[in-house]
Amino acid sequence: MTKTIKTIGLLLFITAGQIAFGQTDKEKALEKGQEAIKLMDNGKVDESIKLLEEAQKLDPDRFDYAYELAYAHYLKEDYKGAIKILELNINHKNVNERLFQLLGNTYDVLGKTEKAFEAYDEGLKKFPNSGMIYLEKGNVYWGKKEYGKALPFYEKGIELDPQFPSNYYRAARVYCGSTEEVWGLIYGEIFMNLERNSKRTSEISKLLFDTFKSEIKFTSDTSFSLSFSQNASINVSDLKDPSKMKLPYGIGVYEPTYMFSMLSVKSIDINSLDNIRSLFVDNYFKNGHDKTYPNVLFTYQKGVKDAGHIEAYNHWILMKGDEDGFEKWQSENKDKWDSFFKWFGDNGLEINDTNKFYSGQY
Repeated sequence: MTKTIKTIGLLLFITAGQIAFGQTDKEKALEKGQEAIKLMDNGKVDESIKLLEEAQKLDPDRFDYAYELAYAHYLKEDYKGAIKILELNINHKNVNERLFQLLGNTYDVLGKTEKAFEAYDEGLKKFPNSGMIYLEKGNVYWGKKEYGKALPFYEKGIELDPQFPSNYYRAARVYCGSTEEVWGLIYGEIFMNLERNSKRTSEISKLLFDTFKSEIKFTSDTSFSLSFSQNASINVSDLKDPSKMKLPYGIGVYEPTYMFSMLSVKSIDINSLDNIRSLFVDNYFKNGHDKTYPNVLFTYQKGVKDAGHIEAYNHWILMKGDEDGFEKWQSENKDKWDSFFKWFGDNGLEINDTNKFYSGQY
């Protein structure tokens, strides 16, 4: 199994101007490190290793060179060499979460799952809120197609590191392939807001549209059904005090709100889903669900609607699921689209430690 790991070599370029004058060896090391990263990016890994070793000799205290050397060995599939370098730098004063990501991933590629988890757990001792490390723990099971075991790690990463997008991406994919699509629809949309322009963004856009379309069924000219959740469980302790009892979110709140929002709809396409989603926001707040089940995504959607951009926003969210419908709408609504994106650039969804969503909060 191969894993993709992001190099931190960019740090070598960012800090170039921070080297004090007179530190000739460090300046030379930095130049070699910069060139090594360029070589590595161009697939010249052996040449990159040579320069990184020279840079490390000139500036042995700098963590970046050790990490990049390990990463270069990883790219060469010299996993034992990578592990040796990483293990030597676990207690480096400037160690970061990427070392433990790479160390765990290297063990995982070798099939040493237990050692991989030991590396990740060691990283969490130093970086307890690392969404990146929780992602990698989940990915061990993802690679084995044990998605139910992977999911709790993705959700823990979402809870503790809410600005890190990859856990939302994975969790959305798992949930939209389950009976609890409600969480996949929410996580997927948050992901799109955090990572707006990538192949993964397009993938999730299509996934959201396809999930809505597949789970809303018209049974006759006057009736329809929808299913975004099958969880009907209630906490037994809540039954002792009914005033504190909360309904299961999916079937008790999310689905009924969507049902009331599509009473006049006869088919599902990007335009009808825009209308449904717009009414959903109205009904969610009108029924007071924002008080009992506050949701950062729906609060943001209300802000988008209040600003006059909900139609364009919904078409952006769903555009890859109905590309013909989107292109037709866009050609007929160029001013709305341009106005939305001008606004959107300065008014994104703000996710942080105090303004976040994860399914466990309900």
